[in-house]
Amino acid sequence: MSLFKYISRALALLVFAIVLPAQAASVLEQIGEFTVPEANQGIGVDRNHFYAVDNTAIAKYDKRTGQLVKKWQGEKGGQIIHLDSAMVMGGKIYASHSNYPQWPMTSSIEIFDAETMEHIGTHSFGIQWGSMTWLDWHDGHWWGTFANYDRLLGPNKTPYGHKVNTVMIKFSRDFRPLQMWTLPKSILDKFEDMSNSGGSWGPDGFLYLSGHDPAEIYRMRIPKAGAVLELVDVLPMNIRGQGIAWDRSQPGVIYGIIRATAAERKAGGSHKVTVFRMVEKP
Repeated sequence: MSLFKYISRALALLVFAIVLPAQAASVLEQIGEFTVPEANQGIGVDRNHFYAVDNTAIAKYDKRTGQLVKKWQGEKGGQIIHLDSAMVMGGKIYASHSNYPQWPMTSSIEIFDAETMEHIGTHSFGIQWGSMTWLDWHDGHWWGTFANYDRLLGPNKTPYGHKVNTVMIKFSRDFRPLQMWTLPKSILDKFEDMSNSGGSWGPDGFLYLSGHDPAEIYRMRIPKAGAVLELVDVLPMNIRGQGIAWDRSQPGVIYGIIRATAAERKAGGSHKVTVFRMVEKP
């Protein structure tokens, strides 16, 4: 390369660097909040409604008014023990389910009609990877996490599976496991003795995860090599961990929940659903 061409190229790169705008930072701005007694475990959302998840209940609410529309309630002592999420697609609610805190851990997907709120199907994973906490559909595949915990449970007060065994799995359309990834230590440390509680693929192509308690979500990506998900960013969010759900009818809008503490409930408080919009700030 001639000296003239070298200098010209260097000047062009310098000009590009000067005029290139600073990289924008993603920020979640809260745009809504609803008092919802069923918002204890997770949340789902479609065009007109959000679906609050409790251990043995899913409640359908109007997105605009926050009014209860219809509710499914499981039988006391029935087979549905611990629902965690509510991914809504094609008029159906796909809810992750486990027998937490019983041992050995079992998991299933429970399916509901979003219109009638009737239970219409199930897919059992039996005893395999842990307690399923969330399920989502992305890029022609199912994705979900099977959580394990360091919390001491059971008659012998031993760790409930050890949280390092938490695994995120990519499934085929008929729930055949295809690939699996673990979570980085930097994320596991944030969960203390619990694990990954929520997950939802964002409109930007990144996977967003939440913990059991922290008021933040984690933007993740699939690694180019290896078996550990990569942390891209941590975004503060007015939640208390648990389930999250991107609103596919309103790109850039995400729902979360605030689980009321025992003291708050005793004082007359309740669980809440919170709504946010992702904005880019320089």
